[in-house]
This record gives sequence, structure tokens and C-alpha cells, in this order.
Amino acid sequence: MDRAALRGERVGLLVSGGLSSVAVAAWLADCDVDLLCYVADIGQPGELTATAVAESLTLHGLRACVVDLRKEMARTCVGLVRYRASYEGGYWNTTGASREVLVAGLAGRLAADGCTVMAHGCVGGGNDQTRFARYAAEFAPDLRIFAPWTAGWMLERFPDRTAMAGYLASLGFPAEIAGLDGYSVDGNLGGCSHESQDLESLLSPATEYLRPLMTTWPQHAAAEPEAFTVEFAAGKPVAVNGHAVGEVEAISQANAAGGRAGMAPRTVIENRTNGTKCRGVYEAPGLDVLGSCLELIYQASLEPAAATLMADLSALLGGAVYAARTHDQAARAARAAADVLASAASGVVEADLYRGNVLPRAITGLSATAGVRRQTRFGTGGHQWHTESLDGAGSLL
Repeated sequence: MDRAALRGERVGLLVSGGLSSVAVAAWLADCDVDLLCYVADIGQPGELTATAVAESLTLHGLRACVVDLRKEMARTCVGLVRYRASYEGGYWNTTGASREVLVAGLAGRLAADGCTVMAHGCVGGGNDQTRFARYAAEFAPDLRIFAPWTAGWMLERFPDRTAMAGYLASLGFPAEIAGLDGYSVDGNLGGCSHESQDLESLLSPATEYLRPLMTTWPQHAAAEPEAFTVEFAAGKPVAVNGHAVGEVEAISQANAAGGRAGMAPRTVIENRTNGTKCRGVYEAPGLDVLGSCLELIYQASLEPAAATLMADLSALLGGAVYAARTHDQAARAARAAADVLASAASGVVEADLYRGNVLPRAITGLSATAGVRRQTRFGTGGHQWHTESLDGAGSLL
């Protein structure tokens, strides 16, 4: 879409607070586009909160509002853990997952405010442009999508991130936004993805160039283990350290504990949706902790064929989150099957968190599962095979 076409529309821009989306907001306003900025609160870590971003936009004459989507983000993160839906290298693709939360959570608000176009600030030809397009087709079919960094007139004005940074600095935007020309972070309640020229290079150690927001490197973590207990019901965390929790609290408390224990960011060379390979670094301390604990429950609860099936379903769902295909037939069928298997995943895991590790101490309260029996050879002399059924009081370790 060109400038003339946009001036005849009301544009709802999804602003994350990153350099590119804020540059889009300021420039469209300068071009006299009827613009509304929507800043979703999805639990972004660090000082650049949704409220801070919205206040900065408003201070510079832009119309901005904050929409609280933390519950939706937490529910999505719990789903990632429940289905073990990680991506290549075993990392939790919280950035890809958040795109569905944003579009699904904001589409109705844009329509109610009279917007006819949904816009975002994602790099042209990248993963997120594809994700926004697919989720918009699913949740906002009546809204046109404007991807600014595929428009020639936008690229002519801002050929690179340095140009964006200089423009925003000239308008008086704070360094927390205007100073991000060489580093990009996308964060939410579940985790953060980090990108930069140094981090993309296979010659650069992430320990030297990453700026963690949610955790620390294991060598800098607490010197003593931290006890952590989590109860799962049908694959969902329902209590942490003996206290009942909702989804937001479960993720937040696991993040805090995992961060203190130095659950290390993952460095991954991944296959991207545009056919390239790219190195990225991802931190998700809470999901790493919860995922490791739930994995023990699945190991104890699923019969062999079910465990194999769950692994296949998890890989499919992890790929679906990455490629924004969570509503395709295959993903819907995979979730339905995984729900059957997850229904057996109930129990309590006690663990020590220590310098990037989850060290199990005990698993109790396992649900009885048909076809799953526990070996007790050493408990009955050591030279004869015996088994016993797991019941509500069953315990391991």
C-alpha cells in the first residue's frame, strides 16, 4: 500500500516498543495517516514495559492505548509446556507464540475502533511477517494488512536501522527505543528472543554479547540450590511451592526461580520460514523449569507407545507454532490427541534448581494409568522382577 492509499484508511498499528515499530508509528503520523497505536501488555520484561511505550508514544503526539493480554499470553505459554511444543534445539518459541496472542487479542479492538487496516513493524520477508499475515487471515479477515518494510516508500526513507534510530532520536524518543539500532529484543511473559549482528555471527560467543533480561548465565547464578515444587493437573501447573496458582502466577514464579538459578539462554541455528538458517539466542527460564518438571511426569505416566506418539505430536506442534500454522488441520488434530495423553500427566515434582539444572528430588501423587506399572526389583530382593501399579499415592525417586 502506498501513502495515498493509507491516507484513506484508519490504520491500527501493533507497536511492540522495538525500534522498527516505533519508527513506523512516528513516520506514518508524519505522513498524516489516521493512525491508532495498540501496545499489548504481554508481560514484557525489563524497563520498557507496555505502559512506558504507550506513554512515550503519547508524549510525542501519537494516539496510543495499552491492551492487557497477559492472561492470554500465560495461557499460551502453559500450552507450550503442556504439549512440549518446543522448536529446533529445544527452545520455546515464545516470539512465534505471541503473534497469535497479539492478533487474536487485538483484532476485535481494532474493528471496534473503526480500523480498516492492521499494520505491524516486522522485517519484510521474515518469520514474523508471515506469522502476522497468517493469523490476520484467521482472526481478522475483514482487515487489510500493511507490512511497512515491504513498501518501497518506507524502505526509501529508512534503508536500515541506523536511519530509524537517527529519526527517532531527532524526535526526542528515549535511548531505550532510539538506541536499539544494533540490537533487537522481542520479549513477553514466556521468554525473550535476542538478535544482533554479533549474535548472528557463528564466531561470537553468546556469553559475551547477550544482554539477558530474565535470567543469568549459570556461572553467575546463586551458589546454593533453590528448592522448587510444582504440581501438575492434566499437564497444567496448578500449584507452585505448595500454593495454588493461576497461569500468570505459575509462569511468573517459575521465571523468577529459573532466573535466579541461571537457566541458561539457548543458542540455536534454526531453519527459518524463508528458507534461510539464522542463529538466535533465546531465554525462557520459567518454561525451561516447568518443561523439565513436566517431562518427568510424562516419563512416569505414559506407556511406551504413548510416549513415542507424544514426542511426534510435540514436534509437529512446535513446528506449527513456529510457522504460524496452529489452526491448520494437522495442528488441531495433534492438539486433540495430545490432550488425551496429557490427561494422565498429574502429579507433584520436587526439585532443586542449581546453575542451569533441574535436579529432581521426588515425584509424588501420580495418577493411575492403565498399562503403566513400576518396577520394584530391588525392593523385593534384587534378583526377581516385580512390578506394582501406580496409584494416587504412587511415588518415584
